[in-house]
Amino acid sequence: MRRLLLGLLLTTVVGCEIDSYEKGEGRYSLTQADLCELHVDARQQGVSIVTDEGASYQLTSPVTAQWIATPDTTYRVLMYYNKVDETHAKTVSLGTVVTLQPVAHWRFKEQPQDPLGLESAWLATTRRYLNMGLLVKTGRINDEELPHNIGLAQDTVYRHEDGRSAAYYRLLHSQNGIPEYYTNRRYVSILLPTPLPDTVVLTMETYEGRLQRRFIP
Repeated sequence: MRRLLLGLLLTTVVGCEIDSYEKGEGRYSLTQADLCELHVDARQQGVSIVTDEGASYQLTSPVTAQWIATPDTTYRVLMYYNKVDETHAKTVSLGTVVTLQPVAHWRFKEQPQDPLGLESAWLATTRRYLNMGLLVKTGRINDEELPHNIGLAQDTVYRHEDGRSAAYYRLLHSQNGIPEYYTNRRYVSILLPTPLPDTVVLTMETYEGRLQRRFIP
């Protein structure tokens, strides 16, 4: 289970040093937030992003963080940024986003389904990700904030007689004995397979009972 369930640590976004390069309400002066793919170069610096809408930007200054540990790779992030022009952006802050891939259900030694809240769920315009805004109940033990464990079980991929397919996913979650003192919103992305199924059916346990949502990529 430890190899297949990811730690969902309730950390805040990483702040970057901000220079006031532009004042007022100009076309590119307002900060915006997007779920993105952050591309990291050989020096372990984030140098460009691709948003879920498919827009690409070079960063005006490379970004670094403790969790950027692998060169020449891509990280899933929530980024606050200012557009400088049509192809460049200036980072305000960023944080990692847990990214799940469906794993055959029989590969999980345990399949915990402790409840979570679902605030929102939507497909990226690029159709690469199914995103969720989760409401996670948490608290501190001995002044330490501990991680939840989260994973995604693929129960089946059903193929209809007309050739269309439906993938059935189930969100797994272990509260890990963490007290439920307050609620945090955290974003989680599901990396969708290639080729895309015609329908994705996601099931999860919430505090109001079992919830099932259907998405058409």
